[in-house]
Amino acid sequence: MKKKKDALKVLVVDDSKVVTRVLVNYLAGMGINHPFLAATGNQAIELFKSERPDIVLLDVQLPDIDGFDVSKAIRKLEVKGEWTAIIFLTSMANDEDLVRGIEAGGDDYLTKPVAQAVFHAKVRAMQRLIEMQRQLVQAKRKLDLANTKLKRISTTDALTGIANRRAFDEFSELEWRRCMRKGKPMALVMLDIDYFKLFNDKYGHQAGDDCLKMVAAKIAKATPRATDLCVRFGGEEFMLVLSETDLDGALCMAERVRQMVADLKIPHYATASKHVAVSCGVVSVLPSEELSLEALVKSADVALYMAKRGGRDRVVAGEYGKV
Repeated sequence: MKKKKDALKVLVVDDSKVVTRVLVNYLAGMGINHPFLAATGNQAIELFKSERPDIVLLDVQLPDIDGFDVSKAIRKLEVKGEWTAIIFLTSMANDEDLVRGIEAGGDDYLTKPVAQAVFHAKVRAMQRLIEMQRQLVQAKRKLDLANTKLKRISTTDALTGIANRRAFDEFSELEWRRCMRKGKPMALVMLDIDYFKLFNDKYGHQAGDDCLKMVAAKIAKATPRATDLCVRFGGEEFMLVLSETDLDGALCMAERVRQMVADLKIPHYATASKHVAVSCGVVSVLPSEELSLEALVKSADVALYMAKRGGRDRVVAGEYGKV
């Protein structure tokens, strides 16, 4: 038969078998039938590491190290969001010991010999605090998940599912500074679907939305590195952020994307190939304090304009600062 799991995990630390037996019986009266037992401070610390009890009933005087040092060790072992109730067991109850116990991380005291009614009251009080702490941790986790979801929504384009302009602003600034620190180049590829307004007028807005989704999926597939980002920059315009990438590397990436979009074979009467195509403007620069990300974006825009003026469905290399 499967053993019922205790609601609380309790560690009893006392070198007296008589005291330990009394405390175990007290706990059983509260429905806590399987406490962990330690007779020394070092045993207590090892049990804490392996079992992570909710409550530690800790004798002050132990054969190896005293309970104050055990309490300090437990507090150091606790991880963020974790709290263990520590109740000292002692035959001493002077102010000095109380202060020392609190400073060592203790939460309460029980004076030996321990009365059952007092024991039950103090353990129940700690149980209420533990439940409150668990609820707070659970609430924080839910809040963190909600914030993560909200962050993801706020930086994702609703139609295509790729990053949006806000994500570009945040990511590109971080990568600009990172490349500056590392002395590595950073490249941008600005893409635009050729004659997209004519596509919408001819095939309808639903077909236009489907086209944007398919193109976005291809572009995103071409940028698998964590240091790259594919963005819907606005309307039918996209941007690739390519960290640690020189101009030659960025040109290769842009040509790959251009070909991937062409391979979709989405019909478009207004293009020379009679299929949806993209124009790409490419720039790369070694970030420095004298240069700016804003100027790099403008340079990519100019390169894209040159690609369109040059006949569309092509990749054109731009030059930083050329407007």
